[in-house]
Amino acid sequence: MNSVIPAPVANQPWSMLIPLILLTCFGSAVLYSAAGGSFSPFASTHLLRFAIFMVVALVIASLPRDFAKFVAYPAYVAVLVLLLGVEAMGAVGGGSQRWLEIGPIRIQPSELMKPTVALALARFYDTLPTGMFSSWRALLPAGVIIVMPALLVLMQPDLGTALAIVFSGAVVMFLAGLPMSWFLGAGAAAAVAVPLAYNFALKPYQQRRVTTFLDPESDPLGSGYHITQSKIAIGSGGFTGKGFNEGSQSHLQYLPEPHTDFVFATMAEEWGFLGGVFVLVCFGLILYWGLKVARNANNRFDRLLAAGMVATMFFYIAINLMMVMGMAPVVGIPLPFMSHGGSSMMTNMLCLGALMMIHRWTTQGRGGGLLST
Repeated sequence: MNSVIPAPVANQPWSMLIPLILLTCFGSAVLYSAAGGSFSPFASTHLLRFAIFMVVALVIASLPRDFAKFVAYPAYVAVLVLLLGVEAMGAVGGGSQRWLEIGPIRIQPSELMKPTVALALARFYDTLPTGMFSSWRALLPAGVIIVMPALLVLMQPDLGTALAIVFSGAVVMFLAGLPMSWFLGAGAAAAVAVPLAYNFALKPYQQRRVTTFLDPESDPLGSGYHITQSKIAIGSGGFTGKGFNEGSQSHLQYLPEPHTDFVFATMAEEWGFLGGVFVLVCFGLILYWGLKVARNANNRFDRLLAAGMVATMFFYIAINLMMVMGMAPVVGIPLPFMSHGGSSMMTNMLCLGALMMIHRWTTQGRGGGLLST
């Protein structure tokens, strides 16, 4: 095949790239409809961001392992400083202080922290002697790496992103081989802390999201409006949907945020059950490829880094889909590769770039080509 197709093209993980491209193009079609039948402003910028961050992902994929290890801690410190900068002089939008504006550039450091935490933890456990994995030396430094950015993100406030940071970090710690009793103890402590956090740590709007999740019909025109309209949109799509650009919930502005948090509901109304299956299959193929990369990795650093990247993407996907179907509180997490949003696209493409990088390390170490997987 290399005699027909140029090697740089053939040596790409097409088993992941094909569903990724299909999913992104399908997402742009949904965004076209969400804008009332116009490429502007959602679909055009969605495709542009995907193209830009695909180039970034390919650049990351070409990096050597020594470089990735070298930048792990400096990158973590740099993003932590950016989070501190958000607290000091961040831009406020939608009631939250989450962005830094540097000239024409507007970045959300909390999004950068998700893959960075996984990178820093993979580096930490790569250097930790195996005999220390059951001691406090395996727990305390890793806990600090996770908790510091999570607390800063909670102060913004951004509960969803803080949970994503904790989740990806916890997955890396679990796969590193820390004692199971520690995780069971942490789960028990979390169960005790949940009511305390609800009463003393969550802001009133976050408390309303929890009560709405438990009983959305209690206030269908207030705090339960988002979930109620999302369920109506998904249910009204039926098996084949109402047809492209024919969704009433989004076009008549009953569905809030049809181009970001609730883009799956927008899609399901117009494309129905079949559209939902297509989206889930594409996500499944991408995540399955990521898990294969982690499973086939040559060493501890590669495996933990790959697992952290997969966990980050999985959290995005699972929480958003559960949220729009009323199975989780509304926490403002967009759907990867479909929702309109530069921060989400950046984070998930960075994760894929890191996975492509690890995939290249593995196949080069075996003397094979990338086309095989």
